[in-house]
Amino acid sequence: VAEAAGGFDFVLADLGVSSMQIDNPDRGFSYKTDGPLDLRLDPSRGMTAAERLKELDEEELIGMLVENSDEPYAQEIARRVMRELRLGNEIATTTRLRELIEEALAFLPQAERKEAVKKSCQRSFQALRIDINSEFEVLYSFLDKLPGALKPGGRAAILTFHSGEDRLVKKAFKEGKKAGVYSEISGDVIRPTPEECVKNGRARSTKLRWAIRA
Repeated sequence: VAEAAGGFDFVLADLGVSSMQIDNPDRGFSYKTDGPLDLRLDPSRGMTAAERLKELDEEELIGMLVENSDEPYAQEIARRVMRELRLGNEIATTTRLRELIEEALAFLPQAERKEAVKKSCQRSFQALRIDINSEFEVLYSFLDKLPGALKPGGRAAILTFHSGEDRLVKKAFKEGKKAGVYSEISGDVIRPTPEECVKNGRARSTKLRWAIRA
């Protein structure tokens, strides 16, 4: 967000990843289809998720999984991933990472294992994507510059898609309200209706928060 002359009346930020990117197996965003373990939002720059994994040690991977996606089985997943890398095996595809997560959670009772693996795959891929694209750093910068881009009385609305993003937005808005930067902020998140979730399954995790510039 650049500071505009006079400021904007309204800023809407949608922090979600494009469905076209998620649905393209060549981009490696989804554990459901086989493809290269890439996960870069801009495939022309930076390292892939497969390359990033080779840089990490076990504690760093645990930290990434916890901080970026609140993964409850971070320790088990990190241990299995690092053992694979120590054996000299590259984790080059989405399928291979999914298989390692399945193996890491093999200790769970069979009745709950399938759902747990699904959710851990979602969280683990999310954590890697956030890390290699520096998504939290970009969001920090956006939230810092946002007040300067709004005119007095200007409104901002931000759509987040996971708890890490929502925590940052909530904190920035609350601190801005306390400092007098915002005159009013949303008291609670706004969630999609059940009807909307039926029409668009990817809307289920969406949270919206808003703020008004003082």
